[in-house]
Amino acid sequence: PRIDMADFREVFAKAKHIAIITGAGVSAESGVPTFRGPGGFWRKWQAQELATPEAFARNPSRVWEFYHYRREVMLSKHPNPAHIAIAECERRLSKQGRSVVVITQNIDELHRKAGTKHLLEIHGSLFKTRCTNCGNVAANYKSPICPALAGKGAPDPETEDATIPVEDLPQCEEDGCNGLLRPHVVWFGETLDPDILTAVEKELEICDLCLVVGTSSVVYPAAMFAPQVSARGVPVAEFNMEATPATNRFRFHFPGPCGSTLPPALARHQTEIIS
Repeated sequence: PRIDMADFREVFAKAKHIAIITGAGVSAESGVPTFRGPGGFWRKWQAQELATPEAFARNPSRVWEFYHYRREVMLSKHPNPAHIAIAECERRLSKQGRSVVVITQNIDELHRKAGTKHLLEIHGSLFKTRCTNCGNVAANYKSPICPALAGKGAPDPETEDATIPVEDLPQCEEDGCNGLLRPHVVWFGETLDPDILTAVEKELEICDLCLVVGTSSVVYPAAMFAPQVSARGVPVAEFNMEATPATNRFRFHFPGPCGSTLPPALARHQTEIIS
């Protein structure tokens, strides 16, 4: 892959449908903990030990403490220059009859906060809940999400579990349901929402430029999205701190923090007609 910004900018200037696939790297620059790799622990656990249907069935209180902590952290975080550059690019290009779609693995809603409109959150959102009884999905920005979780969720390894009774954990507010709510996120061992996957496939089929931003390209099925686009002969540009297992399949690779590399890549090209 080439590190040639001028060449990329020419491709960008001509693209009509741009798909931007983002992962944890784009949020890390906003100070969002990833719970991946060394040091990625909450108390004694890594995310993959808590973010499973089995963990929730076994200990819903502990899992809710983990997600309550993450929600509270996110309420204090802000979009960084990479999120803002993507949202600004979408806004500008839409006035030229061009489209930008963001396909994100992130559950933190920072793209939404930055102003991105055309957003496919393939792994769900920290700020949505789903009822384990009636299946209702609802946006939820309450802080704390329920009284029993107030002040709970400290990540320190010495912290004792709060062991909150199930009836005091977040409950469904649909008429007469009162079912236990769970975070509306895709956990390890769960499949992605087929409707969202269909929407993603449609976008990848029409895109004529694809950007991969801050993703390790190892979590499936998202890891396959950009290589599939590249196999069609569509230019793919990777913006990442380092090379990934998929880098050699792409036309461009721009190393470094996305907050530095992405804004100049997506800035207005001199050939753009701004009405």
